[in-house]
Amino acid sequence: MNSAVFLQDFHHVATIGATSNNGVDRQAATAEDAQTRHWFAGWVRDAGWELRVDGIGNMFGLLEWTPGAPYVLIGSHLDSQPLGGRFDGAYGVVAALHAARHLDAEVAEGGAAPRFNLAVVNWFNEEGGRFAPSIMGSSVFAGLLQRKQMLDVADLQGVTVREALDGIGYLGTAEGPEVAGYAEIHIEQGRILEREGISIGLVDSSWYTQKLDIEVLGEQSHTGATAMADRHDALVAASKIILMVHDVTKDFADEALVSSVGQLTLEPNSPIVVARRVHLVADLRSGDPDIVKAARAKLIEDIDVLAREHDIKVNIKDFDIRPIRHFPEAGLELADKVAADLGLSVRRIQTMAGHDSVAMNTVAPSVMLFIPSVDGVSHCEREFTTDADMVVGVDMLTGVARELTHGALAESFPLPAEALA
Repeated sequence: MNSAVFLQDFHHVATIGATSNNGVDRQAATAEDAQTRHWFAGWVRDAGWELRVDGIGNMFGLLEWTPGAPYVLIGSHLDSQPLGGRFDGAYGVVAALHAARHLDAEVAEGGAAPRFNLAVVNWFNEEGGRFAPSIMGSSVFAGLLQRKQMLDVADLQGVTVREALDGIGYLGTAEGPEVAGYAEIHIEQGRILEREGISIGLVDSSWYTQKLDIEVLGEQSHTGATAMADRHDALVAASKIILMVHDVTKDFADEALVSSVGQLTLEPNSPIVVARRVHLVADLRSGDPDIVKAARAKLIEDIDVLAREHDIKVNIKDFDIRPIRHFPEAGLELADKVAADLGLSVRRIQTMAGHDSVAMNTVAPSVMLFIPSVDGVSHCEREFTTDADMVVGVDMLTGVARELTHGALAESFPLPAEALA
């Protein structure tokens, strides 16, 4: 792998949708996302590989070495959060392209014919910043979400996924490849690896996640003329709910539960009108499903009391519930061996964030790898990982992909039942 060329590609992609503070803004199916997709398509075609785009906008660059054989997929996503970081997702895609090109050269030079073919993937809407839920493209591919239903999802401006993808020319019609395995490398988005001086994280499981769709309904009135006692202010009630979501973590051990409200919309959003409606999304995550369920129950009970006190109505719906997924033990052992051969330090680690690998792990034996994040920050412009750590990660991904294409986890296909636990 030519590290200089990889870094040149990575830093070029970071200029697409670049923000003034070294971040990127490439939300799903926007013009900026389209530019990175054009770049990906051109890269794949220049490499001489087949390009496919499926019906939810996932892009695949296919290397067929063994006609008729299934494909090992490697990759991540090119979309970002609003004012997001330039490493999240994009690093995994660029790393996969270079790993695939290196392995393609090995085969062309007379290496053993792999058991499986290889494909590099750019998943659609992993971030979920514009269209909810997140991890959309890979979840549709894995059969966890219905394509037609996801195409009808609309953003806050009322634009549907179908309209947005069609508008940028990436509402495809092809079928994705038959998959035999999956590997993804990503920045950690936490500070464990940096703190411990470890090169590679081997993800063994994901956290339990659940979101609450909360609609607070008050009564619209004049901010000046309406007496305070006569107001039914949806925003005041919603602000207390936001604090409830934050404070519920205090009912449990330190770091056992994380929570947030990351999205809020307000109607009519006028400076002289008391809010009549606030919509917000609460996010609860823990390594213990019972903790999330207990926090949910506490919030629903407290919100019910609040609604009666404020004489308003609050509608709460569960959505985007994701169970803990365990990655195959054979994949962890494989990655450990590759790291040892490269002289890299490793440790097992959980992922608190969602990733495309979590969805793919339901349909194919999957390997998820982390490289260090400086200061553990992500989803912001300050997100950073060093060039040296990125290069090490490409070597690691190349080694894992090599083993997977030669059938290292073939005995795990189809996926063992314990990975679905």
